[in-house]
Amino acid sequence: MAMSICDDTLLCNFPKCRVKLCGFAWVTACSHAFCDQHGSGEFSRSPAICPACSSALSGKLDIVRTELAPSEEYKAMVLSGLRPEIVLDISARALAFWSYQIHQESMYQEYSLSRSEARVKHMEKVLTQQNQSRELELGAMRGEISSLKKVMDEYKRKYSEVSERLMERNRQYQKLQGLYDSLRLRTMVVGVGERDPPLRQGHRQFNTGAARQASPRGSPPFLPIGSEGDSRVFSCLEPDGAKTFFQFSSPARDIGRPFIKKH
Repeated sequence: MAMSICDDTLLCNFPKCRVKLCGFAWVTACSHAFCDQHGSGEFSRSPAICPACSSALSGKLDIVRTELAPSEEYKAMVLSGLRPEIVLDISARALAFWSYQIHQESMYQEYSLSRSEARVKHMEKVLTQQNQSRELELGAMRGEISSLKKVMDEYKRKYSEVSERLMERNRQYQKLQGLYDSLRLRTMVVGVGERDPPLRQGHRQFNTGAARQASPRGSPPFLPIGSEGDSRVFSCLEPDGAKTFFQFSSPARDIGRPFIKKH
């Protein structure tokens, strides 16, 4: 809304315009300047109001459309014939217009700077709050990670204990499996020995188509099985060392015959 400090070009004082003035410009008695587009649009209504300061511009010469780069002929004739004090007065008024524009530009730049600084301070405050919030969240997360590490260490310890117990159970299982296999093998050997006993010579006596079974003359001896000798079964042998393979006897005698139950 004022002239640029870096050069001598006026800027349009219309809010949110601030384009460099060139060609023609609209100047007001309140020392404001507008581009040709906004000046022709704003000052075509009556009564005219300054868009910059809202001053009423009702005078005939309160609004002037002027050429910013006049010709040499215009410069030579515009002040010709005027008394020196009038020329100085006109020049002083023109210089005051430029001083006002420079002052307005300074004020605008200071206002923009203050707004920028306020925004920077606000952003710094927001950033500080966000950093504090992030620090709190980070501290909470660190505490949670520490607690989770403790829980994980506890689970690792329990897992190690369970693994050791499992290995011990596996060793016990393998030991029991070996004992079971050895006992089953011994049982199979005992079963084979009971199914295939040695036959005794001259035991069968045929009398009217019936076979007589010799009565035992005492308790049958134990027969050790295996290398350890701790498992013993009845050999079911008679004292004379003979036993028939087929017993030709009546069903009644077979029912009354005792048998040894295998465990």
